[in-house]
Amino acid sequence: MWPTTEFEPYFGDIGMNEIGSERAVNVTRLWSGGLATAVVAALVIFAGTLVVRGVFGVPVLAPEEAGNLGDAGTVGYALLAGLVALLATALLHLLLLSAPRALSFFGWIVGLATAIAAVTPFTQGAEISSQVATGLINLVCGIAIASLLRGVGRTAVVSRVPRQARREAGPALRHEGVLPDVDQREYDPTRYRAMEEDAEYDAARGRAEAQRAEEDRARHGTRDD
Repeated sequence: MWPTTEFEPYFGDIGMNEIGSERAVNVTRLWSGGLATAVVAALVIFAGTLVVRGVFGVPVLAPEEAGNLGDAGTVGYALLAGLVALLATALLHLLLLSAPRALSFFGWIVGLATAIAAVTPFTQGAEISSQVATGLINLVCGIAIASLLRGVGRTAVVSRVPRQARREAGPALRHEGVLPDVDQREYDPTRYRAMEEDAEYDAARGRAEAQRAEEDRARHGTRDD
């Protein structure tokens, strides 16, 4: 009869990781980060518009007669960027629950979407300066969304370590019911051998440095005499 596994209580979604074991996703943390990312994405649009129109005088995301922050079209563009960030959060949530190497897939998907958004302005009929500025704003916005949500995804994944494994850290794989009497040293001898060799090397280096220091002191003492 194998011992039962007791997990800490967790309120969230449970997915599968690349090795088939459970991956817990903290939904509150994930979507809080997604909402914050949406706000950042909208602010990137406004900041980019202000810099390009106010500093460089390039009409972007609004007619030339509009102010430095653009017009209602610029507001709609910023809201669209926030919506894209929320859709990216939903995609990340789905990948964390179902896909192996979820963050890698997410990075590729959002990266390619960002490249498309950065190139799309060059297919529109506008001045080259406006096309370049719009492409750069889209690129910065996409990079912000991708980088922030990848960080959110890393923090939203919760390690579901069984209580028994924390209480009994000695034996390896005890909570899985496999090889219940195997010690961690026997389960991964290469790792522990490397650790022992590193410890021996550090000890030998410490002894050599101590001997060298003793010889230096003796040499200086002889010179003083």
